[in-house]
Amino acid sequence: MKRNLVVLLSLAVCATLAVRAQRAYVSPTEQIPGPPVEQPIPYSHKHHVGTLGLKCTECHATDKDGFLMQYPATDKCMTCHTAIKTDSPHIQKLTEFNAKGEPVPWVQIYRVPPFVWFAHASHTEAGIDCATCHGAVAERDVLFKEKPTNMVSCMACHAEHNAPNDCDFCHDPG
Repeated sequence: MKRNLVVLLSLAVCATLAVRAQRAYVSPTEQIPGPPVEQPIPYSHKHHVGTLGLKCTECHATDKDGFLMQYPATDKCMTCHTAIKTDSPHIQKLTEFNAKGEPVPWVQIYRVPPFVWFAHASHTEAGIDCATCHGAVAERDVLFKEKPTNMVSCMACHAEHNAPNDCDFCHDPG
């Protein structure tokens, strides 16, 4: 009887700590939806993805480790824009970045904390659509943060897709 009580109390303490830990990582300053983000060059995902049918991975490749999705190199954009909309001041600005070999200084919208291990590659390989975390970008001319990037939202999605929710799956126990 005493042993059962100890086990029950231990489970209750663990459950309480887990709930508090989840709440601790919900940023009170995280505004969803976030404000529209002004980029150095206007870019319409609605046009490129929605109308033209480009796939996210045609422009955004993963880094060598499979963790980060990279912004497209300017030469990727210039594949089309050497002949399309060349009179646009925005495309001319893109052409200047390309000629200098400089990346466009895009403003990042989504971030995960540095203590979180998140691999885009494993999510795309599992068939998780980009819109699951990034929202309906194919319907947006200007992007903004549509989905929260916190522990509660990640754990809810993992539970929904029967993915592991163990602490060390996303956090370095080190």
